[in-house]
Amino acid sequence: MELTPEEEEMLAGKQGYPVQKAMEILVQLGEIYGAAKMIPVSNVHMPGSSVVVAGEAGTRLVEKMAEAKGAFKAFTTLNPAALDFSDWQEIGFSDATFNLQNRLTSAYHKMGAVPCHTCTPYLIGNCPRKGEHVAWGESSAIAFVNSVLGARTNREGGPSALAAALTGRVPAYGYHLEENRFGDVLVELITELHGVSDYGSLGYWVGKKIGDKVPVFTGIPVAVSLEELKSLSAALASSGSVALFHVVGVTPEAPSLEAAFGPRQPSTILKFGPAQMQESLSLLNKNQGQNVSFVAIGCPHASIRELEEISRLLIGKKISSEVDLWVTTSLAMKTLAERTGYAQIIEEAGGRIIIDTCPILAAMSEVLAMKAKGALATNSAKLAHYAPGQWRMPTYFGSLEQCLAAAMEGSFQ
Repeated sequence: MELTPEEEEMLAGKQGYPVQKAMEILVQLGEIYGAAKMIPVSNVHMPGSSVVVAGEAGTRLVEKMAEAKGAFKAFTTLNPAALDFSDWQEIGFSDATFNLQNRLTSAYHKMGAVPCHTCTPYLIGNCPRKGEHVAWGESSAIAFVNSVLGARTNREGGPSALAAALTGRVPAYGYHLEENRFGDVLVELITELHGVSDYGSLGYWVGKKIGDKVPVFTGIPVAVSLEELKSLSAALASSGSVALFHVVGVTPEAPSLEAAFGPRQPSTILKFGPAQMQESLSLLNKNQGQNVSFVAIGCPHASIRELEEISRLLIGKKISSEVDLWVTTSLAMKTLAERTGYAQIIEEAGGRIIIDTCPILAAMSEVLAMKAKGALATNSAKLAHYAPGQWRMPTYFGSLEQCLAAAMEGSFQ
């Protein structure tokens, strides 16, 4: 790889041990993927932020970099942690999980990270512009930032994202290069979609079909909401490994079908209609008629608009005493919800707003061990994909209205 004089200094250790080790990781990564050079990145979203993923070894690595006076050169936000820092004991997380997570978060913070612990950093201020080079981890956030915002990132893991934050660089390969950002597969939507769960169903079905290819969607209305695109991003990245998609007339790199495909022709044309919707729903509902004991909303983290909708549906109602309702979001969104009264309505109904973590990255085995055994209900295709395997829980997938009705009645209709 061709390195600039400053990058050569980094590699030679002239900017300290953490930067040297980080540059060694990035050079090796660049050589593996045939990158010709490094490119500067303006910000990082750190995927290795939960000790469920990082463990003791990963925590110690981050601590080692902080102890050696590592300092982030790029603005850095943290993905969800393994617990809710404000109510971890009441929720049921262990002292051991708290202590390890506190060590990891503190080490990141010491190097300059913003300890926001959210999978939707674009909702709280880390919102790159079109064409901006960034280094993001977290599958749904990667798909969203690449596609909906038009910034440029590859799928970064914990070590590579840490290296990018310490150096402000990534190797120039993959989705950082214009020629790799065009569409591969045409997806024609031939049915109407309504709400987050329908867009999750679409993304889940398409991801299963195409793996890591770049889909181009037609038929999605210009009025599609941020929340629906967030759900589409998460589902595509969960059932497949999609990191970039285009929606003609909606996303910034797809003003037209021709622009979305560039010099390429679609390798495959898929149609998504009522039959495909039903197929997707069948794949996502993994249950045998069990009662619902746990309802989880906010995967990815809920926006203030979603919190408003949840509160509106729960006004004057009560969650069953046999059911736990979690609404997971960021501290910033919860603070807004408290100011607007949405949080109070949700809590008065018997729900709980969880911050800093999410069901996928939390130490859920500690919490679920104390709860009644039953089925999960969620409007998140991503969570419905992972929960049966991670928790061995039968899972219902459906609309927000269906999930909240299940929370009140203890059964899913």
